[in-house]
Amino acid sequence: MKKFLVIITILLTTNVLAHIDHYKKYNKIEMDIFRNGELIGYNYYFFSRKGDETIITNQIKFSVKLLGATIFQVEGYGEEKYLKDQLISYNSKTLQNDKEKFVNLVFNKNKNKFDIKGSSYSGEASINNIIGNWWSHKILQTESQISPVSGSIKEQVVTFVGNEKIEQYGKTFEVDHFKLNSKDMSIPKDKRLDFDIWLDKKSSMIIRVSYSRMGDWEYRLKSLK
Repeated sequence: MKKFLVIITILLTTNVLAHIDHYKKYNKIEMDIFRNGELIGYNYYFFSRKGDETIITNQIKFSVKLLGATIFQVEGYGEEKYLKDQLISYNSKTLQNDKEKFVNLVFNKNKNKFDIKGSSYSGEASINNIIGNWWSHKILQTESQISPVSGSIKEQVVTFVGNEKIEQYGKTFEVDHFKLNSKDMSIPKDKRLDFDIWLDKKSSMIIRVSYSRMGDWEYRLKSLK
């Protein structure tokens, strides 16, 4: 079992060395959002390129209804900008019900750190952090992530669960199943990372994410274009 876990780690690390290059053939990633088995919204990622610069634009929108009335809704927009494999900026605005959240991040070349101004955190962060979006398998390789909504920094632990086969939109995928949890599980449950993630072996794309918080949620990869 230990050997098998090491092999998985090596394979993932190999992918990350050419992180942005891995996505060069994609222009759009579409994910559907489900709650308790019902389709409630979407999460789209658009890729644009110019020379060594890559921009990933994130659009997310969903709403939860009870007896016909909307009780929870989110609409957000974000933009990650990379120079080769280096994240050089990230900006987002999110409206959660009537509450505005934001992140403004820039790479400080002199300090070799990220400078963050966010609705939950303002300060410096290590460049080993990644933005916690689902388009990138690199989220499974980092020890901490930056919230794409508020800028908070969250330490995490990723555990390999096993190899599985799952069906989605009429296709069968051979996947690696991972658990992603907060390093400190004593933090409040509504702030805690607690996700199941399925990574397609063939494409190294995250094809499903699930978690439970006021219901059972799933992000499912619908298409790659």
